[in-house]
Amino acid sequence: MHTNIIERDFSCKRDGLTIHGTAFVPEGDRLPAIIVSHGFGGNSKDVFADCRLFASWGYAAYCFDFCGGSAHGEGKSDGATTAMTVQSECGDLKAVMDYVKTSSNVDADQVTLMGFSQGGFVAALTAAQRPSEVEALILLYPALCIPDDARKGALGGSSYDVNNVPAVIDCGHMQIGKRFHETVVGMNPFEEITPYTGPVLLIHGTDDQVVDYRYSVKAHESYAPGQCQLLLVQEMGHSFSGKQRESAMVSIQQFLLGKKEMEILTIDVQITGQEIRKEEGPHRQTAIFFTGTSDSPFFKGHIVPGAEDVQDHTDNQLVNIRAAYTLEGTDYSGEACRIHIVNQNVNGEWKPAVDTDSKALAFLNHEDLTAALEGFTGGLTVRIFSAVPRTFAAPR
Repeated sequence: MHTNIIERDFSCKRDGLTIHGTAFVPEGDRLPAIIVSHGFGGNSKDVFADCRLFASWGYAAYCFDFCGGSAHGEGKSDGATTAMTVQSECGDLKAVMDYVKTSSNVDADQVTLMGFSQGGFVAALTAAQRPSEVEALILLYPALCIPDDARKGALGGSSYDVNNVPAVIDCGHMQIGKRFHETVVGMNPFEEITPYTGPVLLIHGTDDQVVDYRYSVKAHESYAPGQCQLLLVQEMGHSFSGKQRESAMVSIQQFLLGKKEMEILTIDVQITGQEIRKEEGPHRQTAIFFTGTSDSPFFKGHIVPGAEDVQDHTDNQLVNIRAAYTLEGTDYSGEACRIHIVNQNVNGEWKPAVDTDSKALAFLNHEDLTAALEGFTGGLTVRIFSAVPRTFAAPR
């Protein structure tokens, strides 16, 4: 964990316009870099916390304001919102990439692009246009719906006649120009993004009312087999709650560390009941019972009866937690198998231990595993990652 992080402003040019941004740089040389793009109407301050976290992981993290891309004049970069388009934002991102790659302490061969919503769409397009310059791509609820929204006359939540597009389109909190519509209305985003062949992480909420999660499902299907990891977060809308963000950052860290290209196990858990096992003075032990299923690239099956999560409290403070359960089903080779999991929190990190009779998944018996937990009504999603190289891919 890096604690000595320098935060500084930077600027670069695109077509005579000045792009302003902020760099978060830890100590070191030849650092991997990550460039984070904000969403429609937002600004770089929206992602400061993410960039600080990435810098603490040892990344030189950069964020910036798109030219004309921020509502209410809150962006520092030049340009009017009515001149901004998806393509102009791709140009902005390329200019920032060029700036970052020339930074003395950055490894130009290790540049990751990350984007939220429209910034995700822009990051995906830019990676496709400069595939050899992007090591990895992270897309958070990317707005791949934009071309369809243009065809409906509904860009940015607006409503207009597609046969008589106004010069200025009023999106409520922000105005955009007719040019925005014209440059995306004929686009097929799923063809545009696929020239990028590097690893992709897609995270999208199933309750997103701005960008339907099925756009990310289709993007996942459009990329090459084994290239893209799709994480669907139950009950998440078009942003993260605190716990959802915490879980997403675990997934992103595993992806950036290159431990794996796809999750080994994703388990949807449903809570079925609980009981107090013992209570002595300030000490209390509670058992939580659950069932659930797994539909993962490497394994499909269900939790067998007897699963429980034992929690110890002292003075109403949780001091220990240990979940133990067994999955029964079929591994990716088609063989029936069982997977026993014990998941405990060790120094603030979920560290599951696995014991399986699957020959195909036998490596899990000795693997350094990490888990992320995402809560939803009545249960949670458990995502288990392993230190498997990215070249190891399971069938879809």
